[in-house]
Amino acid sequence: MHKELADLLFQDIKITPEELEEEYKPRELKEGAMVTRFGPSPTGFMHVGNLLGAFIDSVMAKQTGGVFFLRLEDTDSKREVDGARELILNALAHFHIDYDEGYGKEGMYGPYVQRERKEIYQAYAKRLVEEGKAYPCFMTEEEIAEIREGQELRKEAIGIYGHYAVDRDLSLDEVKEHLKNGDSYVIRMKSPGEKDKQITLHDLIKGDIVLPENIIDEVILKKDGIPTYHFAHVVDDHLMRTTVVVRGDEWVPSFPKHLQLNQLLGFKPCKYAHHAPLTKKEDGKIRKLSKRKDPEFSVQYYKEAGIPVDAVRLYLATLINTNFEEWYLQNKDKGLDDFTFSFKKMPTGGTLFDMEKLNNIARTYFSRLTSKEVYQEALPFYQEYDKDFYQILLDEKDKILGFLEIEREGRRPRKDIATLKDIKKESMYMTKLFYQDLKESYKDVMEEEVDYEILEKYISIYSDQDTQDEWYQKIQKLAEENSYAPSVKMYKEDETLYKGHVGTICEMIRHVLTGRKQTPNLYYLLKILGIEEFQKRLKAYQDLYR
Repeated sequence: MHKELADLLFQDIKITPEELEEEYKPRELKEGAMVTRFGPSPTGFMHVGNLLGAFIDSVMAKQTGGVFFLRLEDTDSKREVDGARELILNALAHFHIDYDEGYGKEGMYGPYVQRERKEIYQAYAKRLVEEGKAYPCFMTEEEIAEIREGQELRKEAIGIYGHYAVDRDLSLDEVKEHLKNGDSYVIRMKSPGEKDKQITLHDLIKGDIVLPENIIDEVILKKDGIPTYHFAHVVDDHLMRTTVVVRGDEWVPSFPKHLQLNQLLGFKPCKYAHHAPLTKKEDGKIRKLSKRKDPEFSVQYYKEAGIPVDAVRLYLATLINTNFEEWYLQNKDKGLDDFTFSFKKMPTGGTLFDMEKLNNIARTYFSRLTSKEVYQEALPFYQEYDKDFYQILLDEKDKILGFLEIEREGRRPRKDIATLKDIKKESMYMTKLFYQDLKESYKDVMEEEVDYEILEKYISIYSDQDTQDEWYQKIQKLAEENSYAPSVKMYKEDETLYKGHVGTICEMIRHVLTGRKQTPNLYYLLKILGIEEFQKRLKAYQDLYR
């Protein structure tokens, strides 16, 4: 009867599971090599949770000499969004998450789009029907809704199982009668699960998790013959020879049905690694990162904010392995490819997504680049988002490079740049932008802080041939000759004797030259801009406050 039923339901399916097994042979990889996959649904924008999962997939496959592939899980066609597929590809490319095979590339285990694999799923569903492990269910949506309403009232497990599975044992004649009447149906698996029995998920991240065995007759093929996610991913992961499924821990409760499907199909289950959700601290409370509330949830945010790709990747590494950050800070000459990631070092609870920590990682990242590398990274960003400053980068390249070079070497390199946007913000006083709005440029400088007379004298003694020590000694001498203490220590011994100290003069020079209270090394700023530029700005400053 089961064979006849399967032939009746799947008249057009001629390919067999045996033929598919022969076509999709096991991969020839070294022992321990992981085969991972990223399986996004093209139903919206890429978010940082997707990115985190894809990042784990890519690094674990790469470091074990395995394969990482991309599969589009588009079985829910009603929710598919135009352009979502391109957004997925663009996001992966932008964040340097390169996959070995899959959608958009060649591969021996395709098609890598689930709706194009309809015949494959139906071949396995047909086999389950042949073996009496699946059946057609003709229940209407109204009948199912009524059952669920009653189950909720009685606080029973929600779903079609046991005596609720009224079509489980239909005779062949009854099925034929339904078909003759044109009744629509789904294909459900016959769950062999027992109500009080438990199974164990040996999770690579969370360890052993005990769960109730599945008892629900889950739908495996919908009315249009397209599989559900549960059935499709089990079949695909088997045929594509996935070894490790990395996914968010919201999928943990689904493991019993996935294990059961593998058992019914005769597949060896993949290993599973369920990573913790991304969370955020707000008003002293921890909540999940939200699409609605948090702009940083979207991967597009990082591109537009000018946070460098490699800094985002480094931050993702700190999220997935608790020992990565310390390693990165201690190994200045090494990068992601030099670190060995481990599932055992991945957090089991919520993972706090901290934008300030990301910015700190970005500052460290920028501090390890050469000035030319920072400049080259800035060009495409400003070309896309700020064409005026892009032109300034081209026109005033030497000044910008000189500015970026200051305090880049040494034990404690400067860390004033966290995003590509900061390059404009921090270097504006090095460019013609300084003159666009002098009142704005000097907003942090009070006129009473500036001694015009001593600054004029400073101009007369300045020489661009002086070493930094010679430059500073000249300012000390200038201080001593004009009632300023030549050292802070002398000034503090009796402040009433002096107008200020040598540092006061330096700060006045800084204020007039840059409009800032804090900048990189003043000696080098003067070397780059020149004393003529300082003289020009002193006059502009005086004119501003006359």
